[in-house]
Amino acid sequence: MSTTSQPLDYDRMQTLGDVTRYQAEVRPNVTALVFEGRSTTYEQFNARTSQVANALLAAGLTKGDRIAYIGKNSDHYFELFFGAAKAGVVMAPIGWRLAPPEMAYIVGDTGAKLVFVGSEIAGAVAQIADSLPAVQAFIAMEPVAQGWPLYETWRDAHPARDPEIAVAPTDVALQLYTSGTTGRPKGAMLMHDNLLRSRQAFAEANMPWNEWVPEDVSLVAMPVSHIGGTGWGTVGLVNGAKGVVAREFDPYSVLDFIERDGISKMFMVPAAMQIVVRLPKARSVDYSRLKYMLYGASPIPLDLLRECMEVFGCGFVQQYGMTETTGTIVYLPPEDHDPAGNPRMRAAGLPMPGVELRIQDEAGNTLGTNQVGEVAARSSAIMKGYWNLPQATEQTISPDGWLRTGDAGYIDDDGYLFIHDRVKDMIISGGENIYPAEVESAIYGHPAIAEVAVIGVPDAKWGEAVKAIVVLNADQQISAEEVIAFARSRIASFKAPKSVDFIDVLPRNPSGKILRRQLREPYWAGHERRVN
Repeated sequence: MSTTSQPLDYDRMQTLGDVTRYQAEVRPNVTALVFEGRSTTYEQFNARTSQVANALLAAGLTKGDRIAYIGKNSDHYFELFFGAAKAGVVMAPIGWRLAPPEMAYIVGDTGAKLVFVGSEIAGAVAQIADSLPAVQAFIAMEPVAQGWPLYETWRDAHPARDPEIAVAPTDVALQLYTSGTTGRPKGAMLMHDNLLRSRQAFAEANMPWNEWVPEDVSLVAMPVSHIGGTGWGTVGLVNGAKGVVAREFDPYSVLDFIERDGISKMFMVPAAMQIVVRLPKARSVDYSRLKYMLYGASPIPLDLLRECMEVFGCGFVQQYGMTETTGTIVYLPPEDHDPAGNPRMRAAGLPMPGVELRIQDEAGNTLGTNQVGEVAARSSAIMKGYWNLPQATEQTISPDGWLRTGDAGYIDDDGYLFIHDRVKDMIISGGENIYPAEVESAIYGHPAIAEVAVIGVPDAKWGEAVKAIVVLNADQQISAEEVIAFARSRIASFKAPKSVDFIDVLPRNPSGKILRRQLREPYWAGHERRVN
């Protein structure tokens, strides 16, 4: 089902610009987006994205150029994203929670000529403006003290006629940054094809949770700097649904949105679900319109899932994927969610239509059923590659299109994927990806610290928490609080360690590599798997 009486014509939605044109034609007066009292129809959305495209072209941007967005969620972000796509310009949303030096690095890496800034983060961006000579202009999404041009004024100075720029499905539309194994984030380049091509296969499959009807209302509450925010918002627009955009995740607001706006579908990370379901008000909200809650980005404890199923009373669907796969490639359907628990509730789930999975060894050889190895995936949603990092791209994607996920797991006899461990050292805390190398490089600069290793340890609220294992220089003393504060001065607070342990020497193998698994083991004793 789609949001009109006729099935959606996916052949007419080959690019993001096509999405706005098509929806404006078939449902011009249907509400596309709602944000803090501001409502936009699909006809208005199409017109405004054309204005954005024309404004970018007038500023001298051409196909393949980048723009950056640093701010919280907004309906205007989606205007920018789809408008840039019409002009062949690539959107690079940047997390507003990052520290200013991290923002500066990403903006510089993109080569963005225009930076669009949310009011809440304008002061931090102003601190780095002078270090970004390639940026032609900073544009404020809302009035700010810096006196930058206002987005709506900038947009409305240009006509709403379609610029009719030739954009191919294989052109890059979105550049999302992931934490880097070497301490620097990498820009994953996602094409129009990655975001749109699989929609037809999804619609034709028998997956009721993935079907959309005219009454559906989607809540976009995850950050747009993540695939869970931009990707989920895009899915709603492709399906012609109403998208309610939350400026940021706020547990009280989530409950208000569900009840007031009649939310029928939403995506949350387990840490957010835990916060919401534990609110006293959660037991008194009317959830009658809520049909499905999609969750992912980290495993969920069975007890928490049981609690959410009891309180929300809707269907639950686990989503497994990553930025490089344009989000979901594996799903655990509602029928596999049993409040009493069952073996499949520990699975990531089944491959989405059009997705191939295999388990491989270090040499890339395919392993058999129930054998643990690295999970690899191939589909039309696999990213084009990492921006300006051909070697990293080659290490991640094989010549025949298989992407190494960095997760260790196995596939059972029924085709269900189970995640066992993480091949890479990445930590997932509250749905945020954190690489130890990035945190370690921030901590190493302290004069009292000789060595540091960062690991993820189990955390009841956030899934995993960052822990630093520190070796001090001779005759030096420093407290755990000082280590944490030092890290927070250099990287985003959510990446900084939550706890610090001091030891005399780090365990290493004969070649000198730190044995992180040995460091992690005492904290994960008693856990079935080494991810939480």
